[in-house]
Amino acid sequence: MKRLFWLSVGAGAGVYATNRVKRKVTRIAQAWSPEGVAARAVTTGQSTGRRLRYFAADVRTEMRAREAELREAVRMDQAPPEVDGPRRRVLKARYTIIDDKDGH
Repeated sequence: MKRLFWLSVGAGAGVYATNRVKRKVTRIAQAWSPEGVAARAVTTGQSTGRRLRYFAADVRTEMRAREAELREAVRMDQAPPEVDGPRRRVLKARYTIIDDKDGH
């Protein structure tokens, strides 16, 4: 009776292990088949595109914040300073006063 019990336990363990290995091999074979590789490539491409869109949105947000900081630091949104004398001009983009010695 003992031998019959252990024979049954061994046979059951063998069947169980065989089924587990078969499922794993089938899953690996499907993953590396042309259809499986194509499906993984599509999924990876979609997730990469989504991550790139998120990155671009973050860059635009931070770019606007940094531009606002720079505009405030340079006082670009304010009126340009008054011009002193006839031979000077103001560049509106930078508000820099340039001596006009060469006639330009």
